[in-house]
Amino acid sequence: MAETGRNTIQSYPKLAAAILICIIVGSSGSLVTMTGPGSWYDSLQKPFFTPPGWVFAPVWITLFTLMGIALYLVWESGTERSEVKAALVLFGFQFALNVLWSFLFFGFRSPILGLIDIILLWVLIAATIRAFYSVKKSAAYLLIPYIAWVTLASALNGAVYFMNP
Repeated sequence: MAETGRNTIQSYPKLAAAILICIIVGSSGSLVTMTGPGSWYDSLQKPFFTPPGWVFAPVWITLFTLMGIALYLVWESGTERSEVKAALVLFGFQFALNVLWSFLFFGFRSPILGLIDIILLWVLIAATIRAFYSVKKSAAYLLIPYIAWVTLASALNGAVYFMNP
């Protein structure tokens, strides 16, 4: 954030907007994520390391919040800088793939399309972390839990694909 009290207060709406955009847009995938008893997902074979269903919402809300803070930190670094623009573009692409995953995996009931998406997502998150690191190191560090969770999600997605031919 900016150093003066006045600039700090003025930056709160921008920080709030970045966090809310990530939470609202990121959560849009939950519109097609039906995982209750009798659902398509419930009927699939899943690996032993599948977290309980209640874990997913709080984890994703936390990750979207961290993503929003990271986005804000890079955004505040000056959008006139080419490395900031590149980092924001990468963030946008990875975020789009994140949202798309729910529609592919749950909406289309396609673990293979979900797996293709999540592999590309992982690569773009790694590229985003690298780009954020060149702009603002703390922003990159905030994305480490995200890539860790997507690594687990990738393994889950792959296992579901291979366990349900």
